[in-house]
Amino acid sequence: MNGLLISDFNIENLAAYLKRDDRQLPVSAVKVSYGQVTRVLMDHRAEEWSPRPEFTVVWTRPEAALSVFSRLLDGNPDVSESALLDEVDGYAAALAAAADLTGALFVPLWTLPPNHAGRGLLDLAPTKGPARALLQANQRLLARLDGKPGVFPLLASRWLELCGPGAYSARLWYLGKIPFVNEVFRAAACDIAAGLSGLHGRARKVIICDLDDTLWGGIVGDDGWQQLVLGGHDPMGEALVDFQKTLKALTRRGVVLALVSKNDEDVALEALRKHPEMVLRPEDFAAWRINWDDKAKNIIDLMAELNLGLESAVFLDDNAVERQRVRDALPEVLVPEWPADKRLYPQALLALDCFDRPRATDEDRTRTAMYATERLRSQVMRSTESLDDWLGKLGVTIRVEALSADALVRATQLLNKTNQMNVSTRRLSESEFMEWSRRSGHEVFTLRVGDKFGDSGLTGLLALSADSGKARVVDFVLSCRVFGRKVEEAMLHVAVEWARLHQLDTVEAVFLPTPKNKPCLDFFRRSGFQEHELHRFSWPTAQPYQAPLSINLELAAISHTAGPTDATRS
Repeated sequence: MNGLLISDFNIENLAAYLKRDDRQLPVSAVKVSYGQVTRVLMDHRAEEWSPRPEFTVVWTRPEAALSVFSRLLDGNPDVSESALLDEVDGYAAALAAAADLTGALFVPLWTLPPNHAGRGLLDLAPTKGPARALLQANQRLLARLDGKPGVFPLLASRWLELCGPGAYSARLWYLGKIPFVNEVFRAAACDIAAGLSGLHGRARKVIICDLDDTLWGGIVGDDGWQQLVLGGHDPMGEALVDFQKTLKALTRRGVVLALVSKNDEDVALEALRKHPEMVLRPEDFAAWRINWDDKAKNIIDLMAELNLGLESAVFLDDNAVERQRVRDALPEVLVPEWPADKRLYPQALLALDCFDRPRATDEDRTRTAMYATERLRSQVMRSTESLDDWLGKLGVTIRVEALSADALVRATQLLNKTNQMNVSTRRLSESEFMEWSRRSGHEVFTLRVGDKFGDSGLTGLLALSADSGKARVVDFVLSCRVFGRKVEEAMLHVAVEWARLHQLDTVEAVFLPTPKNKPCLDFFRRSGFQEHELHRFSWPTAQPYQAPLSINLELAAISHTAGPTDATRS
């Protein structure tokens, strides 16, 4: 990746740390623009924007970015809140406009300058308090940037808090206009790198936990669930309750919980159901393997059940031998070192930055429930004789809609994180994806899949372009949650119908192989599309592509960018 750093201070150290962070996405080059913030933000043809940076960081000091705030620090009485907020609005507008020039725009919030010694009670005074004014400025900046695709504010004060009183360095400032010590830049680089990883679909999705001495204190098979250390007036028990609360909070951000434990399943599940201090219950876990088998084997089986790659998993276990076994056998799984002191469990979990994602969608917040309903679907499947019979009993419905602003966040998330059923594995930011969809001759469809057990949410994307009499399938993306329900065939039906409506002769898809998207290639090879040469598939639109009869396909009113026709099919 290539990036651009814009600041009113020397920010070279941040560039160095970003290029050295090998835990996330590789950053190959970083341009630095020092002391030219206004010029670069306002001049969209400035050389700094070419080539287009895949990410940009605009990090400024409030006393440099806001003249009203600078006068307030100097003790001038002629400052007003409205003048300060007007300046913030202008700065926010420049950021919002510049966001279209880059893949992702990170904006660290303002912090008090290092030479601000504090004014006691006057710091938060209603009219002239610098700390109060800065809070108002940051709040206004957040409000003005809310909803702007591709713009991500960052809490810079946290980086300073991690470093304590030594975060600022007067010596470095006067020597080289570097306001912060290296640890601040290192913390900033970690947050930015984690954010980039999340934006590109590399955030971890599953936490797999051990039970005994991990989720609770004690051995349930020996002690019984009544004697487990959990909650109560016990430091370790309180910490383990907080650990479970933190795990549950992660599920509301879209992280899925699972269990792998050497235990008797009935005994372990009884503890989860009956212990009065238990925060996590069986329904909070998407899957589990509670038996006496090798944990590495159990993790492989569990992730296969969830239809997720091993690179999506984090494994937490108090036992160092088990951790090393999983590290050696499954290097794709993240296995962090885990503290021996259980009172440190919540802190250790919060320190993991591998779950960062730009936003939490409705699909994220209900993901565990979706996996639970998937078990019900599997039960129905075992009682039916054919796939069509199973789909008929499920009552599968697919709703196809044009990409909207409301669906953009989830659609971009799906585009960037889906690996298996993905014909091109194209990665775009929200603003880039929406801009592409609005070009003449382009169309992006979203698919929502549901059945009698519930709504699986926005789980499919189909991006098409019209070119020289052909409809080209640019993106063919489907979540692993709905594989095998003939959603894939429905997507091809939509592509062919779109091409027929616009009098295009052929639908063509070019498969771009990656280490993980072979399921997509396998599907196209059995789809009926003809493979003229390696990985190039086509279908003549003179011949309709049959929609699956066992599902209900709903086509909402759609604006067709390649022609004047609107169509509805149900």
